[in-house]
Amino acid sequence: MSVFLYVFGLLVSFLLGGICVDRKIKEKQQSKVNIGEALVSKKLNDYLFYEQIAGIVVNNVTLSIDGSTTQIDHILICTRGVFVIETKHYSGWIYGDAKQKQWMQVLFKKRFQFQNPIHQNYKHIKAIQALFDFIPTDQIKSLVVFTGDGEFKTPRPKDVVLLDGIKDWMNQHEEHVFTLNRIQFCYGRLEYLRMPECKETDQLHLNNLSKR
Repeated sequence: MSVFLYVFGLLVSFLLGGICVDRKIKEKQQSKVNIGEALVSKKLNDYLFYEQIAGIVVNNVTLSIDGSTTQIDHILICTRGVFVIETKHYSGWIYGDAKQKQWMQVLFKKRFQFQNPIHQNYKHIKAIQALFDFIPTDQIKSLVVFTGDGEFKTPRPKDVVLLDGIKDWMNQHEEHVFTLNRIQFCYGRLEYLRMPECKETDQLHLNNLSKR
């Protein structure tokens, strides 16, 4: 057995309890998880497994920041760094530019505007940078994933991918940025400081959104 596989096994053993607990919570709370988030979480975990990369995926993270809250779909902590991931599950035609405040979905000739997910995820990035202030900012990266059968009618901006594009996007990044100790430390800090995953937390976040 290679040294890598041995160490990888140790990390998996260390984190397995957290992963199993997270999955059990999700199974009990399926109504809270949209289809897109479930698909992205599975794709990220498959990526770690099949690429034999040490790491962990943490889903539906709510953090308290500046008297308010921010809710992050997925945080992937692995040897390639920290990846903050926003998921959008849309059908129809999608129009959007990296600099626009609002993007557009056209569905059955009806138009719907939604917040630029790159800007939305930037707020999440700032929250994670504050949480992991011991990590160089260039090791905390943003990714937006679109699931569903939506089709971009404008060029997809940088760091915006479709579900099947996650692997290629991840493999663009250097593999050995984080040690196993760094992964464990970040995961422990995140789990300690995140808000409880419950209906009360979700309602508090919704109330904060309504005040903005």
